[in-house]
Amino acid sequence: MLKSSFRLPLLSAARRRLGTATKKQLSLPAAYYRGGTSRAVFFNQSDLPSNRADWDPIFRGVIGSPDPYGRQLDGLGGGISSLSKVCVVGKPTHPEADVDYTFVSLGVKNRDVDYSSNCGNMSSAVGPYAIDQQLVAPQDSEWATVRIHNTNTGKLINASFPVVEGEAASSGDFAIDGVAGTAARIQLDFIDPSGAVTGKLLPTGNVQDTFDGVPVTCIDVANPCVFVCADDLGVAGNLTPDEITAHPDLLPRLDSIRRQAGVKMGIAETASQVPGSIPKICMVAKPPPSADANASENKQTEQDVDLVVRSLSVGQPHKAVPITVALALSCAARVDGTTVAKSKTETQIDGAGITIGHASGNLLVGAQFEGGELKAATVFRTARRLFEGRIYYKSE
Repeated sequence: MLKSSFRLPLLSAARRRLGTATKKQLSLPAAYYRGGTSRAVFFNQSDLPSNRADWDPIFRGVIGSPDPYGRQLDGLGGGISSLSKVCVVGKPTHPEADVDYTFVSLGVKNRDVDYSSNCGNMSSAVGPYAIDQQLVAPQDSEWATVRIHNTNTGKLINASFPVVEGEAASSGDFAIDGVAGTAARIQLDFIDPSGAVTGKLLPTGNVQDTFDGVPVTCIDVANPCVFVCADDLGVAGNLTPDEITAHPDLLPRLDSIRRQAGVKMGIAETASQVPGSIPKICMVAKPPPSADANASENKQTEQDVDLVVRSLSVGQPHKAVPITVALALSCAARVDGTTVAKSKTETQIDGAGITIGHASGNLLVGAQFEGGELKAATVFRTARRLFEGRIYYKSE
């Protein structure tokens, strides 16, 4: 009895203090999809506030940002840029589209909510989401093509994939490197992808520019990108993501180049104002000789590729390659004098496009030119619905 009477006043005081801070959780209808080598929370735009200024705190609460521990354990983020994403799909505002799609990238440790770029990997899940949510009806009982208007870039993407009983097929025999198992193949055709943000294929007007004494190519296809030869940085082209992170000065050098390029591309007025998401930066290199491909057990085998790449995403080494970067690479490889054209093999392994070797495997990307102009770029991915229902988040 003495023990209980001693604790009751303390418990009562604690309840009084908590009562002023506790709030009921908020919730919204949502779905969670894997798209390519990324994952994101999907919202139907009609379920979100009409004022976009109200979206940011919702998305931060859903993903679990900012998290000083870098793990996003209190949300659905995964502690890395490829898992800290939101997609919003709604009624089309473009006359040639079936749906609008807005991509949102969120900082892990900071409060950044970035609408400035598209995500090619998550683009592969937009069509399936539109079919699964009955925003678009499939053309027949076995196939669907969804015309997607990406509001971040103003560009169109056609997604084609099989359907089963009115829903996007999840099972199939198509595999992509970086994702275990197989799934249904999704064809993504990026229509007229040049100048997605800057309005120009070559935003600086040059095939090559020099920043910090290093020659680079700045190109804008699907997203603005900066390509630099690994040799010109004095590093091997097939470094692992962990080796890139551990390098004493490679990441700061790449970010300095990226920010200077962003200013010259017209993305921002000063280097400090260049967003973390664009321009993307990527190291390119010639494929290693076959005899050296397995020199280290820690190196990804990269034989039978046309080009070796190591890409960064929001300052972190990407474990694969962003699809928008791959699309830009496929185009840059066809433009004489670019750092990419100088790094690729003379003869392509596959006539359908360029085969890119990245940290998790290989990726084939095609580019269609007509009269010297880029008309479309194509890539194949997979996607899958992981769950749908209501998502709960804390208000800020």
